Amino acid sequence: MCLILFSYKTHSRYRLILAANRDEFHNRPTAPLSFWKDAPALLAGRDLQGGGTWMGVTRSGRFAALTNYRDPASQREDAPSRGALVSDFLTGNMRPDEYLEAVCRVGQQYNGFNLLVGDMGNLCYYSNRLKEIRWITPGTYGLSNRFLNTPWPKVRRGRDKLRRLLADGNIRTGALMEILADRSHPPEDQLPDTGIGPEWERLLSPVFITSPVYGTRASSVLLMSEDGHCRFTERTFVPQDGDVAETGTRSFGFPT
Repeated sequence: MCLILFSYKTHSRYRLILAANRDEFHNRPTAPLSFWKDAPALLAGRDLQGGGTWMGVTRSGRFAALTNYRDPASQREDAPSRGALVSDFLTGNMRPDEYLEAVCRVGQQYNGFNLLVGDMGNLCYYSNRLKEIRWITPGTYGLSNRFLNTPWPKVRRGRDKLRRLLADGNIRTGALMEILADRSHPPEDQLPDTGIGPEWERLLSPVFITSPVYGTRASSVLLMSEDGHCRFTERTFVPQDGDVAETGTRSFGFPT
């Protein structure tokens, strides 16, 4: 996952409104959103190479999502898969803060990451590059490949659009998907410098990324209501003729 936009406990109907894009190399094998056969209460896509996931929910209302922290100079090829951090929380029963305290003790084994975990009562954030656990308070947030609310152009743009949507009261899956489909590039002088070079900084700067090798593979919308209902929708994409083609939409709704 490379961009997560979410509003937590700011809406009378929904306790969590979330829109996220997963950006990945197109040749990395992935299973689409579904309930897992080996964990029937867990709804998520699956990274078939690492075995974990980037975002998921459970029938009991547990939620987790992860983004990588971009730091190529510190990248280790032998580091364990970060996707297991999401699936381990979702298949366990620890409180969000308790789980992140356990992750904190082993966090330096992993390449850089940001992790959001929550249940019906609380939502918490942790990055192994900050090494502190943060309780999420009511508000609207953006998370990409640095820290929570780091003001990269696509984080600012996406969060501003989400705030306008909330102000208009137009909380629909389709409207949130439109935010995630934004391909506009910011001015060159607003690009971050994360050590990957100007060409890649430019490529990765839009909300929705397109290229033949790497790009947005899935757009997801999660709506968790105050009355305990969950709606999780995923739209998937593949590169085609210099652009992208949608390969399908999956949507699941259930009480938690």
